Amino acid sequence: MEFTESYKQTGPCCFSPNARFLAVAVDYRLVIRDVLSLKVVQLFSCLDKISYIEWALDSEYILCGLYKRPMIQAWSLTQPEWTCKIDEGPAGIAYARWSPDSRHILTTSDFQLRLTVWSLVNTACVHVQWPKHASKGVSFTQDGKFAAICTRRDCKDYINLLSCHTWEIMGVFAVDTLDLADIEWSPDDSAIVIWDSPLEYKVLIYSPDGRCLSKYQAYESGLGVKTVSWSPCGQFLAVGSYDQMLRVLNHLTWKTFAEFLHLSTVRAPCYAAVFKEVDEPLQLDMSELCLSDDFIQGNSDAPEGHVRVRYEVMEVPITLPSQKPPADRPNPKQGVGLMSWSKDSQYICTRNDSMPTAVWIWDIHRLELAAILVQKDPIRAAAWDPTCPRLVLCTGSSHLYMWTPSGAYCVSNPLPQFSVTDLKWNSDGSCLLLKDKESFCCAAMPILPESSEYSSDD
Repeated sequence: MEFTESYKQTGPCCFSPNARFLAVAVDYRLVIRDVLSLKVVQLFSCLDKISYIEWALDSEYILCGLYKRPMIQAWSLTQPEWTCKIDEGPAGIAYARWSPDSRHILTTSDFQLRLTVWSLVNTACVHVQWPKHASKGVSFTQDGKFAAICTRRDCKDYINLLSCHTWEIMGVFAVDTLDLADIEWSPDDSAIVIWDSPLEYKVLIYSPDGRCLSKYQAYESGLGVKTVSWSPCGQFLAVGSYDQMLRVLNHLTWKTFAEFLHLSTVRAPCYAAVFKEVDEPLQLDMSELCLSDDFIQGNSDAPEGHVRVRYEVMEVPITLPSQKPPADRPNPKQGVGLMSWSKDSQYICTRNDSMPTAVWIWDIHRLELAAILVQKDPIRAAAWDPTCPRLVLCTGSSHLYMWTPSGAYCVSNPLPQFSVTDLKWNSDGSCLLLKDKESFCCAAMPILPESSEYSSDD
């Protein structure tokens, strides 16, 4: 791996969908850099500090959320003189997103009073009253033709289907939820999954015409659904729950075919590899070095030795570090809070929030645990390579941690005083964006062999 030098950032950073540009927020300035050289290609000045940025799907436009104002500003890479400013006035702006056609911006006002669709072509706008959430509750089909927007009126949740061409409401139907949490179209656009708040375990599958195809409820008492995610192939629906279990449903009968439990003690029989991060002091032979007294006195406060980390394969049984959340506080750190599918839909990684230092990797084809990575610090972020089954994660240390079907390894960031707190893949899998508190760098990623079952000696 090759690392670039670090650059300043004070907020969101993200790659463009076409993988050519990197947008970086630096206070009130939006800096657009070329991904290959990291040279500045455009520089835009906003009216206030940038809280949020999002690229349009065509990578030609980019919006900046200035939520302190509150206001939205949009910019064009091909027409730098073109500007757009959206101000809802007293209603405020809680969130903004692009439509799939890259020519409309959807904003949600404060207190979820209305959702507004703004056209960049003819300055027309369309309103949808009473959206359920600000940043959630909106999902687009993969072909970009329709939008599903959750609304709530008269203490009842509804789904509004809108055409993304005319923005007319094509249909409205009520859903059987007490307090709808979120919504997501299936990858093949044939179904819509809706799930209830944690107080009610309920996962509902609807067809676009409003028919309820399935209702899934794993249990009745206790906190319910925490995370839901479609597999990229659209054949599996993963549901992570507060009971520390991952359940996977199939798209034909909508029944569970796999249930994976995150136990604090892993016992035999277990065919998964358990990798544990351990310190490995760097041994330096300085017996033949001759240093002056002045040099020794000037460096007397230096650390005793360099420390590098590596993975050690552990034998089962092994007890993973865990913590019990307090019973008198809301939103307990328990259950499957992080869940992500690999691009080929064969693997899914999870983190049980009561064991924040461990990431579990499950093999859906074999219906078994593939690996466990046990870190020294809580896992901050984990992301799959968009081109192959390679998982990268960070813990706020100066190292990166990677897993492939052939094994796991640690990579040290050579930049001084750089702690990796977040990471993002470029869409072509060529590089990683690594973020520290006030800086970022990029890392060029080596291309893995096409076969995921290659030998670690390659």
